[in-house]
Amino acid sequence: MSNARSDCEVIIAGGGPVGLCLALLLSRAGVSVRVFEAEPAISLDLRASTFHPPTLDMLEPFGVTADLVARGLVCPHWQIRLHPDGDRAVFDLSVLAGETRHPYRLQCEQWKLSESLLAHLQKEGHAQVIFGAPVTEVAQDENGACVRVQSAAGVETHRARFVIGADGARSLVRKAMDLPFEGETYPETTLLVTTLFPFEEHLEGLSNVTYCWKKDGNFSLLKVPGRWRVSIYPREDLSIEEQLSEEMIEASLQEIVPRAQAYEVNEKRPYRVHQRIVDKYNRGRLALAGDAAHLNSPSGGMGLNGGVHDAFELAAALVDMLRHGAPLERLDLYDRKRRPIARDQIIAQADRNRARMREKDPEKRREMLADLQAIVNDRQRLHAYLLRSSMIEGLRQSQAIT
Repeated sequence: MSNARSDCEVIIAGGGPVGLCLALLLSRAGVSVRVFEAEPAISLDLRASTFHPPTLDMLEPFGVTADLVARGLVCPHWQIRLHPDGDRAVFDLSVLAGETRHPYRLQCEQWKLSESLLAHLQKEGHAQVIFGAPVTEVAQDENGACVRVQSAAGVETHRARFVIGADGARSLVRKAMDLPFEGETYPETTLLVTTLFPFEEHLEGLSNVTYCWKKDGNFSLLKVPGRWRVSIYPREDLSIEEQLSEEMIEASLQEIVPRAQAYEVNEKRPYRVHQRIVDKYNRGRLALAGDAAHLNSPSGGMGLNGGVHDAFELAAALVDMLRHGAPLERLDLYDRKRRPIARDQIIAQADRNRARMREKDPEKRREMLADLQAIVNDRQRLHAYLLRSSMIEGLRQSQAIT
């Protein structure tokens, strides 16, 4: 790619929320940045929807948190619940009031974050976002890195001081770095459906985020504006095709709240869950953030938040190098700050959350629930528990690394 032209300082492959967040942070610091996204526009599909308190704190100075709060649902508590009897442990996030400006979870679809970030980016003079332009090749040398892009204008090559992979689980940048993506894929497939049915009017004391044990299985209910997202963990003796049938989805929803009428399902999709992480977030002038670097179970809602936290730390590293003369090794500090947190906090905690909800033995469930109820009834223990589950503790550990 010797004919690549250098027209910006940082190229970002991937225009999802992590790539757009990184672009906004860099642009606000006066760094010229270009984002290439394969999709023709922001995707409105079913993805993450939970924002934790420190993420809202971090995005607040950029006007993004106000946008999200205006379009989302404040969730002052979340719960783990036995179904159908309703016995539950309710985690009251107000105990974090002294630790964060946003002592709650916010339920808001991921695409609304992307729309907010893009709107703020479009006001900046240092950033350009090009949709419908997949990166097809990446290369680097000691002075910079190049990408080949397939766009409406044809095949183009672009060069920058750094290229960042925020291009998801199938990251081309990660492949160019020749990094393995080690871990596992969980055996089960989850079904995600949405419905307008008001579960909160039929299940007493329901939180906007609720994880439920049911007989021989589990499900979760997450409310976003105007609808409920229902994650159904299906039977393992039937094919996914069978379980995506209207009859099987209807039967699963009827198990939650039996009713005479059929449920109206607005959206549905299956997905597999992975836990994977690279053994290095940077190599030369290439670096990774978000799903390109780590994947985890969605249980606990930490994946998107962790990617946003990556973007903030990576932006600080890039600004240090591009504006303050820091050496290339500054990216090693980014790796040291973020990779252990993803491995030991995000992935490990999400895996524990998944294992707890996968427990099927009624007695063990009762024991687990009793332990959780003891935590929520002890303010000091609840405070410590929520510092971890809300990702505040992990961020503090990251910030302490030098």
